[in-house]
Amino acid sequence: MRALRGRSAGARARRGDRRSRRRSPATDAGRAGVPAVPARHARPSARGAPEVPDLTARSWLVADADTGEVLAAHDAHRRLPPASTLKTLFALTVMPALPSGIRHRVDPEELEGIGPGSSLVGVAEYRTYRVSDLWNGVFLNSGNDAVRVLAALSGGWRATAERMEEKARDLGARDTRVKSPDGYDEPGQVSSAFDLAVFGRAGLRNPEFAEYCARAEASFPARDGGSYPIVNTNRLLTGRTGSPRTGG
Repeated sequence: MRALRGRSAGARARRGDRRSRRRSPATDAGRAGVPAVPARHARPSARGAPEVPDLTARSWLVADADTGEVLAAHDAHRRLPPASTLKTLFALTVMPALPSGIRHRVDPEELEGIGPGSSLVGVAEYRTYRVSDLWNGVFLNSGNDAVRVLAALSGGWRATAERMEEKARDLGARDTRVKSPDGYDEPGQVSSAFDLAVFGRAGLRNPEFAEYCARAEASFPARDGGSYPIVNTNRLLTGRTGSPRTGG
């Protein structure tokens, strides 16, 4: 009887394990082509690879952009406010529905609700922009004003947030909750290092997304009809020093 009870308990445990695996975010992401990441910490496994240095970040992940292989990670599913990194998911969600050549005259209402201290590219009411201009404002300057207008063109603020969450789930990213599509901090808005890696890899598979990411400089339409240069705030791309202000 002891043996039978032991086997029964083992079978229940195995069934429980199978159910847990079916519900696991890592398993869902694996089906989407992203290898599972350990829950807490991983060290590089390749022979001769350097040790991970001491880092102050509460959560991080390093993955191969081509294969998705997780090379090292720490607490990668920890849910934290994503700030402007959430714009990667915004672009993945909205870009396919908005051809870059569309021209749009900005209504003042579309710029309402921008959070204090937001990063802005300088979108002006009653000015006409191409969708590609607005994407330059998002990718190079992290412009929350540009996100507002693109979201308005894509069904509105709340509808865009809902579609972003659906897109995240489709990609196997289960840690993300969207309240503000521009990433501006709102109660309940969270993502994780794992999910952001999923978004980044998915984005780089899209040639249009990758082209904007790689752009170091662009001209942005000015209020008076002229234009002015904007520079990518990614210092790894531009080589510029200093800490740009990117308030979410």
